[in-house]
Amino acid sequence: MPASLSPRLAAIVNALPLQPHSRVLEIGCGPGAAARAVAARLTTGHILAIDRSAAAIAQAEAGAADEIAPGRMSVRQVAAEDFVLRTGEEPFDLVFAVRVGALDGRHPRAGQRVLRRIARATTADARLFIDGGDPLRELPIPRS
Repeated sequence: MPASLSPRLAAIVNALPLQPHSRVLEIGCGPGAAARAVAARLTTGHILAIDRSAAAIAQAEAGAADEIAPGRMSVRQVAAEDFVLRTGEEPFDLVFAVRVGALDGRHPRAGQRVLRRIARATTADARLFIDGGDPLRELPIPRS
């Protein structure tokens, strides 16, 4: 675990059902500490860390050169409610978000839009985790 990871984020990363080949999407990555910790556990997998804030993405990118260079991590500035897979981009099998109002109940309308975007960007058996459990809570991904 990177030394810069808070005990709370370390507990969250440790609780994720990560596999070395997982394709992970982090929504609301902020400065990217959790994403870097996830990337450190991946071999053939990949984590895409997204955030609506250009400043957060710049910070995440600057701090993750060692994870981005070998292709285990990438960052993208986009709001979760606008997220779509890029052409040729593989769907994700694990999604997590920490302190994201659209998913923790603070902004339910935005949450419905985000869940639809997640459903379109994930595999059929993908799992979604948010903070607020012990330390995580799993949310169902709506499949219509």
